[in-house]
Amino acid sequence: MMLNKPTIKQRAIVLPKGILQELQDNPLTNNLYVTDIGCYLEALGHKRVRKNGSSEYILMYCTSGEGWVEVEGRTFTLKPNTYIILLPNVPHKYGSDSKNPWSIYWIHFTGDKAAFFVNYPNTKVEIDVATNSRFSDRILLFEEIFNNLELGYSLENLEYANICLWHMLGSFKYLSQFRKIREWHEQDRIDQSIRFMKTNLSEKLHLDIIASHVGLSVSQFSLLFKRKTGRTPLDYVTHLKIQQASKLLDFSSLRINEIAQQVGYSDPFYFSRIFTKTMGKSPKAYRNSKKG
Repeated sequence: MMLNKPTIKQRAIVLPKGILQELQDNPLTNNLYVTDIGCYLEALGHKRVRKNGSSEYILMYCTSGEGWVEVEGRTFTLKPNTYIILLPNVPHKYGSDSKNPWSIYWIHFTGDKAAFFVNYPNTKVEIDVATNSRFSDRILLFEEIFNNLELGYSLENLEYANICLWHMLGSFKYLSQFRKIREWHEQDRIDQSIRFMKTNLSEKLHLDIIASHVGLSVSQFSLLFKRKTGRTPLDYVTHLKIQQASKLLDFSSLRINEIAQQVGYSDPFYFSRIFTKTMGKSPKAYRNSKKG
């Protein structure tokens, strides 16, 4: 869901192919899971044309401004508090209004049970404005999903984020039943280590440095980290670095060697190999690919 020009606040996460395979193989997530997620605010110049549709379902939720969606010979205007879910493999196009550009939250999702979450496929749905509409709670659910994926692809983060997806899509399917969400706040040394990783992505992080930061020996830290996240610390760091590199490729004009430096790789060729292994395509191919 790239824009013609980076003139707005943009956030997006594209899950690597290996992570998507894990979600597909996991009995807790294979029924419904995120493949891409993002939000574009006041998205002037945003337009997308898919002649063959998308391989996933696409939820687009408009919170301000307006835009249009053309699908199956019909054109809908999306305004605040309206949404649409596009079915897979159905040609469509959409774009933001040039005078009053929309702000949209979007999620690509799939899974064995994904179809059950779509009441009105390829059709605009308006959400009535009322005291119990809980518009802000729905955005909190989006942030819950996005922020957990942004923390990294531990088993717990992936499962929790996609359980939240059930709740968020359920908030659209069951509008009258939608209630509060639960906020995620957990403080322990492994969480501290992940925050340390995220704030030091431009550095070459060694195990002893991370373990020392949270007051554990390397062996203790490695054991506890793997037990909690399902990944080794260095594998986790790599995914965080590649996630950040993906954002820079999407939303900056930095050269690939500059992005490599930004995420702690002094050798751009080594960075490219790691990126390609993780994302399934080279940094250049990723930057040139369409998202959203």
